[in-house]
This record gives sequence, C-alpha cells and structure tokens, in this order.
Amino acid sequence: MGDVLGTLIGGLIAGIIIGPLARLVLPGKQNLSVGMTILLGAIGAIIGGFVYEAFGGTETDGIDWIKHAIQVAVAAVAVLIYGAGAGRRTTT
Repeated sequence: MGDVLGTLIGGLIAGIIIGPLARLVLPGKQNLSVGMTILLGAIGAIIGGFVYEAFGGTETDGIDWIKHAIQVAVAAVAVLIYGAGAGRRTTT
C-alpha cells in the first residue's frame, strides 16, 4: 500500500512540473485549467515512467533526463488528446 501511495504522491508532484512543460512544448494555445494541466502531467509522469521501465530503463544515481523526457512527451500527448476531445464538444 505504501508503494501505491508513494507513486500517486510522486505522480502529483511530477504533474506540477511536467504538466506545464508539456504545454510549453506544444504549439498554439491549449484551453486547459491549472488542475487539468497538473492531472494530465501526473498521468504523463506515471505512464511515462512505466514506458521507460518497460523498455529497459533502470534507476540511476543522478537525474534521469531520458525518463523525464519520455514523461514530458507522454504528458504532451495526453494534453493533445484531451484538447482534441474538448475541442469537439460544443455547447448550444
């Protein structure tokens, strides 16, 4: 149980950093709230970490720039997917 809670807390902390980074790497304006940006960043961080480990990535002693780049890329894709879905919704 401690590992799951640690992963979720770590994901939320990473989401605070990775979510805005994901929005910065995307061209144009994304119409997202701060909360949604953090949530998508956290999802990207968690899924990106799993992807990194699935392809043989291991823990390093320092900052693992490859892992973080993958996390930002996955979060950027999540922002794109969410933005495409939100853009299709219309209110009348």
